[in-house]
Amino acid sequence: MLRLLSAASLLALSSSLASGAQAQTAVWTQGQANQAPAMPTPAYPETRRGEVVETVFGEAVADPYRWLENDVRTDKEVAAWVAAQNQVTQAQLNALPGKAWFKDRIGKLMDYERFGIPRKAGSRYFYTYNPGLLNQAQLFVRDSWNGEGRLLIDPNSWARDGATALSAYDPSNSGKFMTYEIQDGGTDWRIIKVMDVATGKTLDDELRWAKFGGGVQWLGDEGFFYSKFAATGDKPDFQSLAYNQAVWYHRLGTPQSADLQVFATPANKEYGHYIAVSSDEKWAVITTSVGTDSRYEVHTVDLSKGSPAKGWQVKKLIGGFDNAWRLVDTVGSTAYFTSNKGAPRYSVVKIDLAAATPAWSTVVAETGQPIDGASIVGDKLVLTYLKDATTRAAVHTLGGKPVRDIALGELGTAGGFGGKPGDPETFYAFTSFTRPSTIYRLDMSSGAQEVFAEPKLTFDPAKFETTQVFYPSKDGTKIPMFIVRKKGRTGPAPTLLWGYGGFDVSYTPTFSAGRMAWLEAGGTYALANLRGGGEYGKAWHDAGRLGNKQNVFDDFAWAGKYLKANGYTTPNGLAIQGGSNGGLLVGAVVNQHPELIDAAAPAVGVMDMLRFDQWTAGRYWVDDYGYPSKEADWRVLRAYSPYHNLEPGVAYPPVLVTTADTDDRVVPGHSFKYAAALQAADPRGAPHLIRIETRAGHGSGKPTDKIIEEGADVMAFLAYHTGLEVPPKQ
Repeated sequence: MLRLLSAASLLALSSSLASGAQAQTAVWTQGQANQAPAMPTPAYPETRRGEVVETVFGEAVADPYRWLENDVRTDKEVAAWVAAQNQVTQAQLNALPGKAWFKDRIGKLMDYERFGIPRKAGSRYFYTYNPGLLNQAQLFVRDSWNGEGRLLIDPNSWARDGATALSAYDPSNSGKFMTYEIQDGGTDWRIIKVMDVATGKTLDDELRWAKFGGGVQWLGDEGFFYSKFAATGDKPDFQSLAYNQAVWYHRLGTPQSADLQVFATPANKEYGHYIAVSSDEKWAVITTSVGTDSRYEVHTVDLSKGSPAKGWQVKKLIGGFDNAWRLVDTVGSTAYFTSNKGAPRYSVVKIDLAAATPAWSTVVAETGQPIDGASIVGDKLVLTYLKDATTRAAVHTLGGKPVRDIALGELGTAGGFGGKPGDPETFYAFTSFTRPSTIYRLDMSSGAQEVFAEPKLTFDPAKFETTQVFYPSKDGTKIPMFIVRKKGRTGPAPTLLWGYGGFDVSYTPTFSAGRMAWLEAGGTYALANLRGGGEYGKAWHDAGRLGNKQNVFDDFAWAGKYLKANGYTTPNGLAIQGGSNGGLLVGAVVNQHPELIDAAAPAVGVMDMLRFDQWTAGRYWVDDYGYPSKEADWRVLRAYSPYHNLEPGVAYPPVLVTTADTDDRVVPGHSFKYAAALQAADPRGAPHLIRIETRAGHGSGKPTDKIIEEGADVMAFLAYHTGLEVPPKQ
């Protein structure tokens, strides 16, 4: 039940690199396998080359584009560069023959009802809903699970451009009150407000300096716990590192200045703290993290001993930052956790918090399939597992005895299964590459399932098929990869390969309108489950981080080689795509294998690996990347950093970099610097464009119209440069 932050980052360009590229008239010609006409090389805006050179561990490191790290909202030179780049990019993208088709088709594919998983509070059921093309999902409430919905919040009225989102909501246990969180322009900062559910009236309470969202935990109807960072001034800071996160209690009807600090670690300003309150509101568990790794300290609070006026006593339960501990819930004084202590693929354990000498015992032992989620609903445990990057779900007794598997059907992803002890039901969503989410209600007593919400589709999923292969990476390790294409296809087709490979994050089958448009056009889609993720537990994660990070790039490149060697894609038809850590992946693989890649789209990527820890959330990522301040780590980072390893004169494939001006997770300076260096390294070669969205961030909260427009741009670019014929022949 605890929702933890998932993080999910000094240039060594040679001094011989050309300065900003001048207007060019050269033409880049596609390979013979692609029949699209040649595209003129863009006349890139001139980018000023600075004189920054630093000596790091004995190596002279030039950083000529460091000035592009400055905030586009406050630096006029950076703002002018962004405007000039966008002008060139949009001219190129608007001329692509497939853009209009992709924009129309992605819009139609997104025009279906999208329901969020219901959350029960008291007798009320809360859920989000988008009838199709609203920029932001609305929030509804029902008095019974199958009753009529009543609109509570419509964030589409909050901003003219639709870029202000409802990022999270948390009803009190009775359902009388509800907090909701406002996310403006894609930022990670949140504003917390409170609503009276019966009247729909927003109260005067307003809390700031919360970040990332989803951290409110109610205590009765009088107030709630939340986490916030130290203030950065009058306004949120979109670039600086955030420190001193603490847990606070807010009583309804009082100003934020009167809030009670519950737990903080001022001597360790880098620690992050999140609180979870048990369903019966008798216990609270505070989880402390130091980075992105699943290793925590845990403190407990007996909420029956204390009060909002006097505070509560906080006791340490687990110290040392050695293992993962995630609270499931409590039954009486018995707390259930999932943990990877002695169980790299996780087990369920329990402890009596009221015992004089608390002792741990195992409830559900580790298996060969990692436990991906756990909840207590009614008098049962509901567990989800990962089986080769797909979901399986099962019900156990609270003693750990298996009761039944939950039938899910095809290869796909199931999530949700929330609830609390005593509830008669749970809800979950199921999705796959070719099916948008359907929401199901599961009766905990009988195991019977029924549909809560199923979208009406504008395409036929039966026309496509998903297979899974296990291909050898460079070192022989077998890597799972999903391949999706039209049913019955046997010959090669332009292929879009997607990957991530980091931070213990598992990527499983999900639906995407942009990807479905690619498939409808006759393309193939592949998702490689690279090392560095969490698909097979701790060992899989460890095999793709720190000094093992090169394994991730090898896994991705060898996926591309497999697709070409085995006739899935055409000789000049391999496009690669990834976002955030996946953007780093794409940049590194383009550098290391330019001859293999035919088009690339790195999104919001971590491109400067020697300075990633200087901004916003970057300090957390040292768990996966290492410390740029430590020589051994620096040497590894220097070897693959996308910004540092661009070589003058190399014929790089077409690249469309995407980022956003309000991304305060991976600041846009990463992409700005990388794009400038790429344009300078290969000024007369294939198009190397950067698309910079305004009033958007790392991805969450992006309005539907921006999603459609960006999706059309990216897909049309990749289709053109891989020879995918758009519009497709009928």
